[in-house]
Amino acid sequence: MQDVREALYIGSRSDGTLIRRPMSPHLQVYKMRLSMFLSISNRITGVIATAGSALGVAWLAAVAKGPKAFATARKVTGNPLGQLVLFGWIISLVWHTIGGLRHFIWDVGQRDSKQEINEDGPVAVGVIAGVGVALALSLLGVSCARARRGRTK
Repeated sequence: MQDVREALYIGSRSDGTLIRRPMSPHLQVYKMRLSMFLSISNRITGVIATAGSALGVAWLAAVAKGPKAFATARKVTGNPLGQLVLFGWIISLVWHTIGGLRHFIWDVGQRDSKQEINEDGPVAVGVIAGVGVALALSLLGVSCARARRGRTK
């Protein structure tokens, strides 16, 4: 029995003659490069950032609902697992933002040669790490300062 996918490779020229279209190579053919990883992970972090934003909306709803709901939300975000989830959300937001800026730059026709894309990859990773960790540590510092101030009252 012939593979049914063969039918997908049949096409026609403008004069009507039938041709066999080339098969697109699979990911196994390509050597994984940093630029490929960053592009794929940009899509993944977009999904994670969206899910985290839903958690942010739930936190805002707890603020609006009243002190009891907000205390519960603070308990969840204050434990180590909650802080790990928040850290992951922050990193995914930063990652997706930097990746989106890179894609925007390419869309306007800048820095889109292979050499420039390969040069910009490590820079993007450094910016993501620096901004993400700085933002997470500053928010953790604010949280710790508020907790300490609350204990002294």
